[in-house]
Amino acid sequence: QVQVVESGGGLVQPGGSLRLSCVASTNIFGFYTMGWYRQAPGKQRELAADISTTGSTNYVDAVKGRFTISRDNAKNTVYLEMTSLKPEDTAIYYCKASTRLRAYWGQGTQVTVSS
Repeated sequence: QVQVVESGGGLVQPGGSLRLSCVASTNIFGFYTMGWYRQAPGKQRELAADISTTGSTNYVDAVKGRFTISRDNAKNTVYLEMTSLKPEDTAIYYCKASTRLRAYWGQGTQVTVSS
């Protein structure tokens, strides 16, 4: 069983920045695709960004140019750098560690963008 733990959420004003972190407890972190998903109130969970085992990244159109996903395999950690935040970015942000056979989710961290 892999434990996935997110941190870094909080309240930020529009135009502000936050960095989310996610640590996965596994000895083979480099074999996992890591993704950040988000779920706004009343909406379905959606992918925000993910990063493959080779470092290839993918972003939903709504965050392109504002969010950056990165990973540090030595620290078993994936990051989501969020800039130019908008009220519509308000959501619970979840981290997922996955292979083709398994997926592990964290409990989520709340991000609220409001003045």
